[in-house]
Amino acid sequence: MIAKEMISEIIPALKTSDTGITALNWMDVFKVSHLPIVNDKEFLGLISEIDIFDMNMPEEPLGNHQLSLLRPYVIEGQHVFEIMEVASKLKLSIIPVLDVQKNYLGVITTMELLQHFTEFSALRSPGGIIVIELNSNDFSMSQISQIVEGNDAKILSSYISSHPDSTKLELTLKLNVIDLTSIIQTFNRYNYTIRGSFMKYDDEEDLLDERYDLLMRYLNI
Repeated sequence: MIAKEMISEIIPALKTSDTGITALNWMDVFKVSHLPIVNDKEFLGLISEIDIFDMNMPEEPLGNHQLSLLRPYVIEGQHVFEIMEVASKLKLSIIPVLDVQKNYLGVITTMELLQHFTEFSALRSPGGIIVIELNSNDFSMSQISQIVEGNDAKILSSYISSHPDSTKLELTLKLNVIDLTSIIQTFNRYNYTIRGSFMKYDDEEDLLDERYDLLMRYLNI
C-alpha cells in the first residue's frame, strides 16, 4: 500500500489568507493538531496548534505572521511502512503527500494510516499472536515457518524488533489459528523462548467451550 492510495478526502488545506482562528476551528472539527498551508499547489509547511497559540493576533491572516513551519512530507509512491516512520519520528497527526514534481496532493491522517496498516498487516483477520525472543544469529524464518505450517497453521504477518544494546530480537507472528497450544509446544521443543501469546477474549472463550464439550463427549463414551 502506497501514499497516494491513503490520501484523506476530507482534510482541507489552509491558505495564507486564512486566520489562526480558522485553523484552530478546522483542527477541532477534524480532530487533528496540524494542518497544511498550501499556495496553489505549493506546499508551504505544516502549522500546529502550538504555532497558533504562540501568535499574538490569531485573528489575523496566517500570511501576516513570521512562521517557522515544518515541511515534512512523503512522495505519492512511498510505502506505508515509510509513512509510519515519518509520522512516528515527528509525532505528526497528519502527513502531507506530494507528487514527484513536489506538487501538493493531500494528507494522510494518522488515524487513517493506522486503519490502513491494520488491513495491510492482517490484524483484523481472526487468529492468535505469538511473540518469540531469539538471538539474531539464530533467526531462521524458514525454520519458524516450518514449525507453524507443521501444525496446520499459516503466518499471516510478522514483525521484528531489536533490543537496544543487545543481540536479541523479538519476533511477533500473527497466525490464522486461534488455538496456539501445539504450536507453542513445538517452539518449546526447538528451544525457542516464547515471550507471550495472545487471543481475542471471545475467541478464547469459544475455544474453552469447545474443549469442554469434547471432554464431556469423551467421558460419556
